[in-house]
Amino acid sequence: MIIDVHAHLGEDRVFDEHFTEQEQWDKMRDHGVDLTILQPASVHTLEEARQQHDAIAELCRQHPRHFVGMANPNPHLPDAQYEGEIRRCIEELGFVGIKIHTSAHGVNPASRDGRRVFRLAETLGVPVMVHTGAGIPFANPCNLMPIAAEQPGLPIVIAHCGMMVLAGETYMAMKQHDNLYADITWTGGFLIRNWVRELGAHRFMFGTDHADNCGTELAKVRTCGLTEEEQAWVLGRAAQQIYKLPGGAEA
Repeated sequence: MIIDVHAHLGEDRVFDEHFTEQEQWDKMRDHGVDLTILQPASVHTLEEARQQHDAIAELCRQHPRHFVGMANPNPHLPDAQYEGEIRRCIEELGFVGIKIHTSAHGVNPASRDGRRVFRLAETLGVPVMVHTGAGIPFANPCNLMPIAAEQPGLPIVIAHCGMMVLAGETYMAMKQHDNLYADITWTGGFLIRNWVRELGAHRFMFGTDHADNCGTELAKVRTCGLTEEEQAWVLGRAAQQIYKLPGGAEA
């Protein structure tokens, strides 16, 4: 089973991207992806976030075997607005995780607004995915270390493994904290191989970020030297566990 844990849908107000439903269907058809975890593009207002969450929820309702949702409102929204939208997404729409985009929303994970996200996620029993790599200082994976230590029962997903430039920091953080996981988008194959061997394949997940990255990301997993068993974990089993998807157990 192939699960894409990092995909977007909607109009991005920060990076001027437009992520379409058709791109997702083309990706799944052309590359054999079974399930995609969809999150909104980067927007600023509560109204924009609600519109994108609703669009994702409707796609998930129509095609529950192929799509599940992840919430991504701006963490700098007022407390009641942010918590209300997150609770709506998790409790009413059935989303399976929360995203913090440190760069797009200018969020320090260790700040007041950042920590609010992690506390709420643990209360609701869902993982938090955090953008890392481009956008320092907030996108440094080491920013997650104190939070991982304070909330050892919360799965935290390091998106992009620091995007190569902060790969060393990703390794450092994951080496010290077992509740840190990662999606492997924009990450070198040799790093994935080495990290999987040392830290365990159950901590790394396949993703695309952009649908047209899918072929490259799949080839990376299949050619970097992983065993078939390790590939199976990276391509799907780890996501099933971490996001409590059908066929998986709790991480």
